[in-house]
Amino acid sequence: MLIKRNRGWEIPEARVTPEHVFFNRRQLMAAGAGALALAAVRPARAADDPSASLYPAKRNPAYGDAGRPVTGEADNSTFNNYYEFGTSKQISDAAMALPIRPWSIAIDGEVEKPMTIAIDDLFKQVTFEERIYRHRCVEAWSMVVPWTGFPLKRLVEIAKPNSNAKYVRFETFNKPDVAVGQKDGLFTSFPWPYIEGVTMAEAMNDLPLMVTGAYGKPLPNSMGSPLRLHLPWKYGFKSIKGIVKVSFVSERPLSFWEQLGPEEYGFWANVNPEVPHPRWSQATEEVLGTGERVPTVLFNGYGAQVADLYKGLDAEKLYM
Repeated sequence: MLIKRNRGWEIPEARVTPEHVFFNRRQLMAAGAGALALAAVRPARAADDPSASLYPAKRNPAYGDAGRPVTGEADNSTFNNYYEFGTSKQISDAAMALPIRPWSIAIDGEVEKPMTIAIDDLFKQVTFEERIYRHRCVEAWSMVVPWTGFPLKRLVEIAKPNSNAKYVRFETFNKPDVAVGQKDGLFTSFPWPYIEGVTMAEAMNDLPLMVTGAYGKPLPNSMGSPLRLHLPWKYGFKSIKGIVKVSFVSERPLSFWEQLGPEEYGFWANVNPEVPHPRWSQATEEVLGTGERVPTVLFNGYGAQVADLYKGLDAEKLYM
């Protein structure tokens, strides 16, 4: 007899919200020299992406539901934190200026053999799958996304780190010629390039996903194309986008947000409704696209999979 064990986040697939067609929503950019400049460097749309034939990927049934309906694609791809392109949420047009081919990933540090690999060559060494995950922002809003990608632990296997590797450090691009947030005179006090990190134990957990796509197609620029990280039990500022470098290191990396606001943001960033941000509560969250406010759940509902990672770390600032 088949016995199904609920994982605490599952819902019937019939409740999944139908996908919105993102590119039918887009409007022409305003006329002018600035718009022409953006058009000159605008990369191909998802249908023309070199990896487009890899989508849609087969859904992993272990992560087929997230306890809430999937957020509409039009909402999801046009409401993003991506400071490289500005501090507002409406950066989707500005992000189109980032060329996503050619694109390479450097892998270095405590590894058997440092390498630089073209993104499409990396894709040939992995198997894509779709996972429906929650995403919880520290700003107290949330969404549900059908991500496509491959497990972070597969990238670890490719890198072949040695026993000195205790952390994985991720670095994003630094292109002030196309990323308006990185230009001189705008956010010069920001510690570019963006840096994030996880422990090796976190990296080898089953949940972390190296994201390459969403909604059954290559990832939009606004969501971090061509490669980003998603850690569903952490606040969204632990979801680095536009990754160009992965380093295996022995000392804990100092992240972008720790440098920018150490009194508010720490290394771990695990979701906990009982630990408020210094300026607002984390007890509830607004579900993007619904206007509904719901209670926040410890580890964003993934505690059964990750709580054991943090035993013995009571002295650490685990939740912000």
